[in-house]
Amino acid sequence: MSDLVRVRDAHLHNLRHVNVDFPRGKVVAFTGVSGSGKSSLAFGTVHGESQRRYLESVAPFARRLIGSAVDPQVEHIDGIPPTVALEQRTAAGGARSTVGTLTNLSNSIRLLFSRVGTHPDGLQLYSDSFSPNTAEGQCPRCHGAGYLMEPTESSMVPDPTLSIMDGAIASWPGAWQGKNFRDILAVLGVDVHAPWQDLPQDTRDWVLFTDETPVVTVTPERSPSQTQRTYQGQWMSAADHLKKSAANSKSEHTRARALKHMNRSTCPDCRGHRLTPEALRFRYLNRSIVGMTAMPLEDLRALLTDRAERAGDPTTPQEEAERILLPTVLPVLDAVTGLGLGHLSMDRQARTLSTGELQRLRLAALLRSGLFGVAYVLDEPSAGLHPSEKGILQDLFTDFIEQGNSVLIVEHDMSLVAQADWIVDVGPCAGEGGGEVLFSGPTDELESVGASQTARYLGAEKPQPTGPGDARAAAGELVITGASARTLQNVTVRVPLGTLTAITGRSGAGKTTLLTEVIGRALSENVRTTVNDDDPADAADPVGPDTDDSAPVLGGVTGADRVNRLVHITQKPIGRTPRSCLATYTGLFDRVRQLFAGTEEAKRRGWGVGRFSYNSPEGRCPDCSGVGQIEVELIFLPGSFTTCPTCHGQRYAPDTLDVQWNGLTIADVLALTVDDAVEVFAEDQRVARALRALQAIGLGYLRLGQSATELSGGEAQRIKLATELQRTARGRTVYLMDEPTTGLHPADVDLLVAELNRLVDAGATVIVVEHDMRVVAGCDHVIDLDAGRIVAEGTPAVVAASGTATGDCL
Repeated sequence: MSDLVRVRDAHLHNLRHVNVDFPRGKVVAFTGVSGSGKSSLAFGTVHGESQRRYLESVAPFARRLIGSAVDPQVEHIDGIPPTVALEQRTAAGGARSTVGTLTNLSNSIRLLFSRVGTHPDGLQLYSDSFSPNTAEGQCPRCHGAGYLMEPTESSMVPDPTLSIMDGAIASWPGAWQGKNFRDILAVLGVDVHAPWQDLPQDTRDWVLFTDETPVVTVTPERSPSQTQRTYQGQWMSAADHLKKSAANSKSEHTRARALKHMNRSTCPDCRGHRLTPEALRFRYLNRSIVGMTAMPLEDLRALLTDRAERAGDPTTPQEEAERILLPTVLPVLDAVTGLGLGHLSMDRQARTLSTGELQRLRLAALLRSGLFGVAYVLDEPSAGLHPSEKGILQDLFTDFIEQGNSVLIVEHDMSLVAQADWIVDVGPCAGEGGGEVLFSGPTDELESVGASQTARYLGAEKPQPTGPGDARAAAGELVITGASARTLQNVTVRVPLGTLTAITGRSGAGKTTLLTEVIGRALSENVRTTVNDDDPADAADPVGPDTDDSAPVLGGVTGADRVNRLVHITQKPIGRTPRSCLATYTGLFDRVRQLFAGTEEAKRRGWGVGRFSYNSPEGRCPDCSGVGQIEVELIFLPGSFTTCPTCHGQRYAPDTLDVQWNGLTIADVLALTVDDAVEVFAEDQRVARALRALQAIGLGYLRLGQSATELSGGEAQRIKLATELQRTARGRTVYLMDEPTTGLHPADVDLLVAELNRLVDAGATVIVVEHDMRVVAGCDHVIDLDAGRIVAEGTPAVVAASGTATGDCL
């Protein structure tokens, strides 16, 4: 049997019917510029075909229970082993997701407490009773949140000098509903024009907290052209309306707004521990489950290892349960601590973890699986790791290979690629300019391939770190003293304004905390304008089990008066549904729809800009509701999506497509790539400016109508940056970016850095958390962290001479 995997006629996405062979039992790196098709080959084709074959072996009735697999669109693959995939994800789950849930350690620890733990009254509980996410285990008062969100007078009425008519009750909705509440109060005799603070306390309490729901006849004030009609209005207190909105609204934005007008306090029943009183009284090894999950994993490993070594032959059911359960916990703890994560605790909230910590937790799950004869398909395993930590991955790959497996990595880190046994390089460019296999062979032979952009960077010399004489002169200084948040304790940070600054350090050192919780929080409280791309869903559930403990404490802040705008750009998706696309997010589609509405044909038909939105009932395809796809339900098979047979993926109703602008329909425009659209809209400055910004940052291969759900985290972050780049006023703006080079080929990194420097040259300040030493070497200033402390700072040349982990890598 051949030791090669042979792929024939792969044509998924932009792959151009490629054929490629690569060896089993080796580390194979798939490389190429962002969007070249390497992930389509490694994940969509190889892993997708492996999934398809596995599904064929599963009983038909069980296939519906397994997530849909991508159609690999390949003629044939020989020699393919079973595959296990680890795809790059920046999201870490909801507010209740923790290290324990990510690693499944929580399940085993709960079982230990339910089978072996003791209760003062001899009570026995099932394992679900030790989970705050189940009805059996969660505190009945706070429903397992650990905190209460309650409306108070100060949270609903932040400015008591205003009258009700002037908007004193800020928690009320706007538009008609808010006016309805004001009109009802006027009918009930409440003085809606007096300052809130001048109203009697009993009146204020009734308006905010009464349980009464009187119905009154309202005669609203309307303009003469409107219908004059009375209606029956039913009163609801401001607090009840707020609670109803927070609990029942299907709109994440509405729910987030409601929670914004509530005060958060620790639950008095469970004291923030989220569990029932009965569960909290159980003890195992003289610790409560709260105390055990709060231990650093390295200490928990030592405790349970000692217990396993001291245990004799079981003589009771409890001892037998312990003998069975401990071996399920210890391998996980061994893997996690072996990957340098012993400092974490099980109760650490997942969304507080760095990208590197998340990636290693997922790798730990693979390491403990003990599989043989499989191919591990890993998407950028180096993401979030400091260069000094990359040796962990090499050890991990060696373990996988020695266990009889193969390792396929989609990777941009050239130091990791250089150590692979084999390279499959895809390109030469992105999108329609890519999709070809330029090279498949031993790593040291890639340098002879002239068309490969990867070859230019593989083995390239390190750039010279910027010295004091080459760095930009600061336009002032932002100084934050006495900052404490998570691992950071009493830190003083200095950021030169008008420069490009990198925050560096090993994963978990506190870089993201410093960027977001310290610098971001200090500036957001002191500048006029803040642009933050936080997901509304996150804002709607803003706190988790350890948020109180990690809330930042800031001392003095000076220099913020020299900043008038803060922009925080993350790798969060630009939209959660296929309705959000590149054109809509950047705002250029508004102008495109204006152009179509301005055509003679649109005017003749009386159509405005709304007609050319695929979200409007009038203009969109009635069968797919403007999505361009329909879901196909298959009996005994996973559901899948297919192109809408009515509009053929164009999203619009046929009559909408009758209108053309410069020979193109609105669907034709959405099908254009950014590169093609630059020529089409060259005469329209508003659209052209947005397109040139996308093109400059290496996104010319994307289509204007490309769904947000199809974009990678790196692409999403660059789209956000491009949206900023098209704006003109950038002076005195601070940009915060967390690992902006994640997911980018070195060639794309060069484009990104050029644009970041352009921002700084225009007067802005750019602060990035970064692991790419090529980027760090070209910055003006570096803040290097280790274990929550600033261990070196200054120009890259100064940090390079500091002897720190980062300095040794520069």
